[in-house]
Amino acid sequence: MTKRLRFALSVSAIALLFGSLSGCAPIGVQVWERDILAKQEMQLDYQAIDMSLDDHIYFSKEGSSGGRGFGGGGCGCN
Repeated sequence: MTKRLRFALSVSAIALLFGSLSGCAPIGVQVWERDILAKQEMQLDYQAIDMSLDDHIYFSKEGSSGGRGFGGGGCGCN
């Protein structure tokens, strides 16, 4: 190994180490950010009734169940 190649490998290893350690720094929600995330618009299913009706129609027409906790076929009788 030449000096230049060894130097390049060591610099890239150090950069990779610092990059991997600094990538996990801002994990979690800060206290002052919780009020924004607690709003109803930020929820995944803030219109739960509309979503459940859409799911029922879709899975009844497709003849499959989507892993939402109900079974059945395409007849729409469940």
